[in-house]
Amino acid sequence: MSLSRVGIIGGTGLGEALAEQSGGQWRTVETPFGSPSGPILLTEWEGVPVAFLSRHGPGHLLNPSAVPYRANIWALKSLGVTHVLASGATGSLREEIRPRDLVICDQVIDKTFRREATFFDRDVVAHVEFAEPFCPMLRDVLIKAADRVSAKVHPRGTYICMEGPQFSTKAEAHMHRAWGGDLIGMTCMPEAKLAREAEMCYALIALPTDYDCWRPHEPGRSRQALLSEILGNVRAATEQGIALMRAAVRRLGQEPPGRCSCQTALELAVWSDRARIPKAARERLALLLDKYM
Repeated sequence: MSLSRVGIIGGTGLGEALAEQSGGQWRTVETPFGSPSGPILLTEWEGVPVAFLSRHGPGHLLNPSAVPYRANIWALKSLGVTHVLASGATGSLREEIRPRDLVICDQVIDKTFRREATFFDRDVVAHVEFAEPFCPMLRDVLIKAADRVSAKVHPRGTYICMEGPQFSTKAEAHMHRAWGGDLIGMTCMPEAKLAREAEMCYALIALPTDYDCWRPHEPGRSRQALLSEILGNVRAATEQGIALMRAAVRRLGQEPPGRCSCQTALELAVWSDRARIPKAARERLALLLDKYM
């Protein structure tokens, strides 16, 4: 699979910024799994075709549990997306990962429980490899592009994905740190799992906005002042996240990526007897399964 179109999924802050992109064509896509979060903007960055999707929808009306992750990934796949660069606001669980830094995640712990996490929920059984949840090749592109931004970029980090929408208790925050988590967020799962099932390379840039509740706030600061600081961190991290994504897209255009195991994730994953898979299921999942049938 060669580079065809790069999908850009924006989270808090970045989604709104990308929605303001001018030019290109807005596409409304329907999928077997319902409607995606909103229209998708087809345009170009650095001469490379890209598709922008705001994860939380126009106006940020979808909470993390309500995001239609299956429809989002399916819609991008149907538009020819082969590689996905995603972002998401997070809390930092480590002193050295400061607000406004960027983190190119390499591992994840999934604590979600209310979300549809697979395209293969009936009629077909598929078990994709997920030991490396973020595409190593695409992560390498981001790491090599890090010198194009002024923010500090951490080349690895473990993202703990919680259900939300409430934030952690202090006890949970300390538990997450004890588990080896570096970041706490609410949106990268099941997005990364579904991208793997769709045989798309997927990498995530985490945008730390605060230290979560494990680290005491400065005494005497009002809640309004803390919120204002966090929103300022969101804006600053968003600006740097967009710059890193642009630099990565430029590299992808200049040096098209080679083959990657993400792109054949279903080759050995389908355990069902193909002769007994119902016709309706074959038709519903044709975008994913046709080449293996």
